[in-house]
Amino acid sequence: MQTTSKTTPFKKVMSCLFVSLSLLLSFETTGQTTNPSDASTLNPSAEIKGSGNTKYPKVKFVTTQGEIIIELYPDKAPKTVANFLQYVKEKHYDGTIFHRVINDFMIQGGGFDTRFYERKTRPPIAHEGRQAVASGGPRNTVGTIAMARTGDPNSATAQFFINVKDNPNLDPVIIPPGDPVPSIEFNGRVYKNIARAQLEQAPQLYGYTVFGKVISGMDTVEKIKLLPTGSGGAFPTDVPKTMVVIQSATVSP
Repeated sequence: MQTTSKTTPFKKVMSCLFVSLSLLLSFETTGQTTNPSDASTLNPSAEIKGSGNTKYPKVKFVTTQGEIIIELYPDKAPKTVANFLQYVKEKHYDGTIFHRVINDFMIQGGGFDTRFYERKTRPPIAHEGRQAVASGGPRNTVGTIAMARTGDPNSATAQFFINVKDNPNLDPVIIPPGDPVPSIEFNGRVYKNIARAQLEQAPQLYGYTVFGKVISGMDTVEKIKLLPTGSGGAFPTDVPKTMVVIQSATVSP
């Protein structure tokens, strides 16, 4: 991993990277309130109890390309898992599509129906990426599922993506102690003596919250990622030419 001992113009580098990351996963809704949901509206314990009181709830997607079963980790990202399960319970995902497929990156869905109409969502949730990583949760590796969002870290609602390759550039960055922070590694480089407030306010360092992984049906994911893509609805690129519909999403025993 290439590093440098010199202080790099961090603000300029982060600004450029923010633009690139925003383009990667920016199909989430922007016309909505940006305040995270209050924790009282999402009760992780109640959701888990309702799905069989198992430590790791599972959700089965039945798609037009096959089935996908995902294991969720409420001990790592409790609000994110509760939010996802509530959308499943409300049948939000039934009839939605994988509207964005990029081979060698990820497949994204959960926001649009077959007419490319955007589904109405609840208010966004607070970002839990750093918490999840700090507690030993998975990173953005092959087969993991994470929340899609806009450039605002606290803007995730219903859309999600499944990584089809290891994407370390999407991982949350944990800020070391100190002010200024003596040293922090980001995207293969080391930055020294950076004001803590500057790091805490950098949206790029939040990454994307991983809250589960595919435990069955990676063959379905592989089929989806290989589909030819083009334009569709309001999207100029990356829409599968063969529409991939989530026929149902249910909590699996």
